[in-house]
Amino acid sequence: MLSARELVSAHLFESEEDVVREALRNLLRSRPDLRVELAVHRFQNDGLSLAKAASVAGISWAQMKDILVNRGIDPRLGPETVQEAEQEAQSLRDYFEESR
Repeated sequence: MLSARELVSAHLFESEEDVVREALRNLLRSRPDLRVELAVHRFQNDGLSLAKAASVAGISWAQMKDILVNRGIDPRLGPETVQEAEQEAQSLRDYFEESR
């Protein structure tokens, strides 16, 4: 089995951390279901906003809300602080920029 250390030794990556980061990026890119599960987990456990969770999942805000509701999870609509409102606004701007 190929190891991260071998890829670094072959000068294909600078560090084992870079190998893992690239592998995870490719895994999540090829498995949208994992991105959704990660977004749900982070929404529930890390206090991620609905907009940020949608961004992590790579889906629309409405789709993320529907996924949460279908799982019996309160989507916590609306920010509770000004900082959260700013973060949600930035997440939405980022999402729409990526959609172009």
